[in-house]
Amino acid sequence: MRALLVGGGRPGLELTRRLTADGHAVRFVTRHEAFVPEIQEAGGEAYIGDPDRIGSLRYGLDNVTVLLWLMGRAPAGDLHGSRLTMMMERTIDTTVRGMVYEGTAEGAAIVDRMATYNEIPYAILDTPREDQDAWVSAVLEDIDGVLAAQRGASA
Repeated sequence: MRALLVGGGRPGLELTRRLTADGHAVRFVTRHEAFVPEIQEAGGEAYIGDPDRIGSLRYGLDNVTVLLWLMGRAPAGDLHGSRLTMMMERTIDTTVRGMVYEGTAEGAAIVDRMATYNEIPYAILDTPREDQDAWVSAVLEDIDGVLAAQRGASA
């Protein structure tokens, strides 16, 4: 399984470590070149892109199985609205077979509508990041859930 991790911050590094230790590949999106060594040290593939510019993420979806849009710390707005919608539209003709979303109620409604329409299993993450271990475990459970779900069903 290859994941595209958009968002996640520092807890995303622990998620990357856990996924790569299990033999999975993680493409971790960052806006900042300075974050690249930390991503690589965690076992991930750094991908320079900006979720505010969905076109910059286009090639990040290559050979990805699960899209992790983990923007729970980002304020409500475009990242949970128009940018999220555009990103989900871009997944239609890709290898993406599941999505895990962390964010707002507005974003969760978009994920529900778009994933259901496109028959992509999805999960809405609601575990707070304050307990990093619980958060990472919840994301891993959600990934397993979307990969096991029937096409078109939520995990």
